[in-house]
Amino acid sequence: MSPDILDEKTEVSRALLVGICRLSASETESEALLGELKELVRNLDIEVAASLTVKLREGSPHYLVGKGKFEEIVKLAHSANADTIVLDDELSPAQQRNWEIESGLAVVNRQEVILDIFAKRAMTREARLQVELAKLEYSLPRLRRAWSHLDRQRGGGVTQRGGGESQLELDRRFIRSRISKLKEELVGVRTMREVQRKRRSRIPVPTAAVVGYTNAGKSSLINALASASLLAEDKLFATLDPSTRALALPNSTTILLTDTVGFVRKLPHRFVEAFKATLEEAKVSDFLIHVVDASSPDAQKHAETTMSVLKELGADDKRIITVLNKLDKVKACSGHSDMAWLGRDFPNAVWVSAKTREGFERLFERLEEMLSDTSVSMKLLIPHSAQPEIAALYKAGAVKLRKDIGEGVQISANIPIRMLKKYLQFSQ
Repeated sequence: MSPDILDEKTEVSRALLVGICRLSASETESEALLGELKELVRNLDIEVAASLTVKLREGSPHYLVGKGKFEEIVKLAHSANADTIVLDDELSPAQQRNWEIESGLAVVNRQEVILDIFAKRAMTREARLQVELAKLEYSLPRLRRAWSHLDRQRGGGVTQRGGGESQLELDRRFIRSRISKLKEELVGVRTMREVQRKRRSRIPVPTAAVVGYTNAGKSSLINALASASLLAEDKLFATLDPSTRALALPNSTTILLTDTVGFVRKLPHRFVEAFKATLEEAKVSDFLIHVVDASSPDAQKHAETTMSVLKELGADDKRIITVLNKLDKVKACSGHSDMAWLGRDFPNAVWVSAKTREGFERLFERLEEMLSDTSVSMKLLIPHSAQPEIAALYKAGAVKLRKDIGEGVQISANIPIRMLKKYLQFSQ
């Protein structure tokens, strides 16, 4: 695990995982989340020494769990030779400090694991900025944990501060300054992204953001559809940087598909804020392609998580094509039984396999249907001789503004996608 999150001298190799089953969650859901945590931890090359699920009726302010359960967990961690405890729930800075002081082990939670995976996978400057911002905002209230060893070395009252307190204040000041700087740089990134969008809009092509739960197969689907070569690994958060690829549909219409970072349950709000520059591709696209891993027993929960994050982004009102991916796995594992109940949960979904390309014909049809009532804003200069083309725009109700000049007719219009090819030659 990355040294910034824990401590410069901390090296994590074996972990005890602790799932938290609250009253509002079923045991099945809690076990599924614990299984997901195992996969997250393994993505950091950390061995899972042992795991358990704790039922939590009422949270304790000191440890989150009760004193007896805390002692049981610590005993199990030591007997399993674990050097860290990973809790699948959020700990307050004070609770985390209590755990570490009294257990003598490193203690982290799901948020820190996700942050470390993000840091490991970020490739572009934008993604690295976003990761660093999220990490600093997370670590700021937890700085006292890193400097508690200095606090113990020297006494002192309110007016006589120890070395740890002085260093703590210096670090806080540095981190706040760095956070401000990162936010400024991300504003610049968003400005640049807006410039890139405007450049794209000069060649009016509809766009679709491919969204979904992490590891649902979004990159694999884009690769198969557009004959692209995006990174597509069987790992959580394999994609952190948005990539756009052009797809030519059978009716000769072109659409741009943008890959996005995958969502995950218990994704903290600060992560959504930090990654808005990447995730806002979903907000500005013409529509969304929501990819769901149909082979997962938690497909419905994954879909709900995706829609929840989209709502937080203000993109939940977009038109959506739901794609149930990994059809080959579903058929291999359960035949058609899972298809029946998933069909009830997702009645308008398209079943596909990015691996075998089964279902692509129907997906192409849905994409063409979606585009048939989509329009693109354009500025045109149409010669006076092309009266039939001008009349067709008026008939379609596409004309917003008209101005007659010597060279022809200047028109601002919302061109329906079905008519786009005809009018590209007149684009200004």
